[in-house]
Formats: sequence, C-alpha cells, structure tokens
Amino acid sequence: MLSPEGIFEVPAEYAEYGKYIERLNLDDFLKFYRDMARIRRFDNECTALQRQGQMGLWVQALGQEAAQIGSGYGVGPNDHMFPSYREHGVAITHGIDLMSIIKIMRGVNHGGWNPEETRFHLYAIVLATQVLHATGYAMGVNFDGLVGTGNPDVDQAVITYFGDGATAEGDVSEALLFAATTKAPLVFFCQNNQWAISSPVSSQTVVPLYLRGEGFGVPGIQVDGNDVLACYAVTAKHMDDARNGLGPSLIEALTYRVGAHTTSDDPTKYRPADELEYWQARDPLLRFEKFLRRQGVGDDFFEEVAKAGDELAEQIRAETFAMQNPPLENIFRHVYSDPHPMVAEQQAWLEGYEASFEEGEPS
Repeated sequence: MLSPEGIFEVPAEYAEYGKYIERLNLDDFLKFYRDMARIRRFDNECTALQRQGQMGLWVQALGQEAAQIGSGYGVGPNDHMFPSYREHGVAITHGIDLMSIIKIMRGVNHGGWNPEETRFHLYAIVLATQVLHATGYAMGVNFDGLVGTGNPDVDQAVITYFGDGATAEGDVSEALLFAATTKAPLVFFCQNNQWAISSPVSSQTVVPLYLRGEGFGVPGIQVDGNDVLACYAVTAKHMDDARNGLGPSLIEALTYRVGAHTTSDDPTKYRPADELEYWQARDPLLRFEKFLRRQGVGDDFFEEVAKAGDELAEQIRAETFAMQNPPLENIFRHVYSDPHPMVAEQQAWLEGYEASFEEGEPS
C-alpha cells in the first residue's frame, strides 16, 4: 500500500482492506506518525537508562513501530490485547503509562497496569505463553455470547502478539487448534522480525508463517509490517471479522528488529551488515514521513514531533531516577495464603541484614 517512496496505492485484490484506510483522515495519519516517533524516542532513551544501570534489562522494538502502531489502532474499544514483551508501540495506542513498562524491567512491581481497566494484559516474558492466555480468554468471550450480536457496545474480539521465534513453541500450535475448534474471536498477530535472538527465520520454518494456521483451520494473511497503513487496515478488518463471529485468523507482519534482541544481546555477532542496511533503507518512520510530505505536511509538524519526543525522554528519565525501591516486605507477601513461620524467619533475617548496612556493620 505504501511504497518506500511514500506513494500510496491499494491493489485491486486488497480493496476490502483499502476501505478501512478510506475512513482515516489527515489527523489520523499525523497521530500514527507522532506515536511511531515518540515510541522510538522512548525506546532509545530506555536503552540508555539500562546502560546506566537504571534497569536490569530493556527489550527494544526499533524498526517494528509500524506493525505495532498500525495494529494497535486497529483494535476496537471493547477488545482485549495479549502482548509478549516488546509491544511498547501497542501500549502507547491504548493509553498505557509508559513508566509502567520501565517498572517491570526495573523489577519494582509484578505488573505495570491493571488489565481490567486497560484491556491490555500484562507482558509475558516466558515465550508464547500469552498466546494460550489469549485463546482461553477469546473462548470465554465466545461462550459468554459476546460475539456476533451486531451490537458494537457488546461484541468483543481478542488479539495476541508474538514473534517468529514463538511459532516454534508448542503453545502456538495448541492455541491455533483450540481457537479454530471453538471458533474463538481471536487474531494471531505475528511480528516476523526475521530473528529469534540469534536464529534466523530460515532455520525456524520452510513455509511462510502466515500459512502455519491453515492446517488447524485458521486462515492467514501476510502484510508489510513496515507499512503502518497496511498494518492498520489488515488488523482492523480481521478484528471486525472476529467480532462478527467469523472465527480466528493469523496475520504475519514482515518487519525487522533493527536493534538487539535485548540489551544483553550483541547482534553484530550473528547478523550480516548488508541485511541490516537493507532493512534500514525501509525504515517505517522515514517511509511514512515521505507519505505525509506528499500530503503537504511541512517541517513544522516534524519539528513539533521531535520536540515532543525529547520532552517524553526527559520526563521518563526524571521519573526513572526518582523511582523508589518497593518495601522489602513485598518479597514475602502472598507467598502463602496463611502466615508461615519459615517465611517470617526469612523476613526477619533479611530485615536485620539490611539494617546492619545502615549501622555500618554489614554481616
């Protein structure tokens, strides 16, 4: 739909998706770009904060902004989202406080937000577990009769995000099976960023990943994951289909992980430089900027967005440095439903140990 030069065109065979873009206006386009740029600035700042010891780990989403922002805005107001651990862009489209993500990576809480209020469920660090959680939730939505009623205030759908590496996990196959057999209102959104840590996608599959669901009865489609408009349109349509009772589907968004897998990874050890250059030339932000400039958007807008990104970075940096560690006793809460003498003994020992440092006599 969007060429690398920013030229927009919908091929005839995808006209049903083009209808979703036709309902957008320039304000929507500007919103898409603004969020893509802000989440990239956030991402870069968080990498710097981790390098400065403010977080134990950071998981970058650099290069995947179009897939995340586009799909995030394709999710409806009643729908539920089950992310993996890299969906910062989806989070920003649904009002998640970005500091909540930093708190998770810093280890000061067990979850950064309340899924009952936001519909954006907690990050899943264990690979592919969220896909099963999403399937179970979608099955429940179906069993409760919240699908296909024709009432937009009632009908719901579910989307789950995962990477190409997760498709090698049995959880994904099980989820596809249960979603298909129960006709669950679920969209599987695979961000194929070409690498599962140091394993290329060529070592994970011999067929395109969007075909993976067909054996289970889940139809699939492959989309340009660096085209924010295409990602929006495809997600919006398939979420509508799921909400209307047509069952599950699988979207494979072809994108690229420009950064490292996490800040503990060094991609130069396994990734060829020419491959990185190829994908950098298809940068989703530069591509969308060219499109916007063709619509007459001038420098003032892009300067305003850059300033907003810097302000966001300053804000999260200040809040991160001001963050307090949680109370020590939190470690021991909710270990058992009833008080346990061994837990109490361990807590007393740790409190004494910590106190010894304050007294200048560590033991």
